Amino acid sequence: MTQTSLPRVLVLDDEPLPDLSPLSGRAEVLHSDGGSLPSLLPEADVLLVWNFTTDAVKDAWPGEGPRPGWVHTASAGVDRLLPELADSDVVITNARGVFDQPIAEYVAGLVIAMAKDFRGTWEFQLGHQWRHRETMRVGGTRAVVVGSGGIGRAIGRTLKALGVSVDLVGRRQRDGDEEFGTVWGSDALDGLLPEADWVVCAAPLTAATDGMFHRASFERMKQGAHFINIGRGRHVVTEDLVRALSEGRLRGAALDVLDEEPPPAGSPVWDAPGLMLSPHMSGDTIGWRGDLAAQFLANFDRWAAGEPLLNVVDKQLGYVPAGA
Repeated sequence: MTQTSLPRVLVLDDEPLPDLSPLSGRAEVLHSDGGSLPSLLPEADVLLVWNFTTDAVKDAWPGEGPRPGWVHTASAGVDRLLPELADSDVVITNARGVFDQPIAEYVAGLVIAMAKDFRGTWEFQLGHQWRHRETMRVGGTRAVVVGSGGIGRAIGRTLKALGVSVDLVGRRQRDGDEEFGTVWGSDALDGLLPEADWVVCAAPLTAATDGMFHRASFERMKQGAHFINIGRGRHVVTEDLVRALSEGRLRGAALDVLDEEPPPAGSPVWDAPGLMLSPHMSGDTIGWRGDLAAQFLANFDRWAAGEPLLNVVDKQLGYVPAGA
């Protein structure tokens, strides 16, 4: 800690600001808009990355003077902090758990909407057309969910409740999983893709997963499959996905994340057939910011008491290991 009477918590701001009023009398709270971050970091014991869409922390690290011993990011992904912070002694924690079920519900909603062609129904209604169609059954279909962390597991669990058979893919194969039997390793993905009606990307962004869905991946998927990405935009080679949709190989896709957000006005993703775009909102339910602040405050209590922190990120892997 610093030599002041109270520990200093530095917040990398984003609007609306977190409610940190429970820290009154327990910590001095400083604020940075990003520009002042390099000068304020040496004064901080703890850094709360409330604005997790900026590279300001990486740009200011390591910099001059001491660094905070603990960095908490109000997001599940930590790619905005790595690899720059990986070789330091700083402890990084993330918001694992806050977004799991909201994102699972979002994915389930997309699956049902695409299977039942809700988009087409809405468009026909707007055109005052009464057009009967037949749609897919969800029960009895098969999904491959890539990412075996809390979000991926919640997605798999929710899809199973809809009668979908789920293959969960992680970094390494693990047998005897209580919910999914076998959690497949990443080397099994190519063999699983041809059998999937739904392919859902919920992986962390690492060197191994950057660009993991590309032209060959989409060509391996069965004709008429659907693809959903709620992980990171860089998981997908966007032009290859647009090509797969334009050629009719995939029946539909949904992207909640893109490699460029928002996409330029002239980007082909706006008009790709069967592609649904949403502005990085799959986990953002009413009250989510309050949940994020409460999670940080609970971890601050542990930090102040000298207890082990929750959601400690393995900085070499780039995520919180299973069981941690």
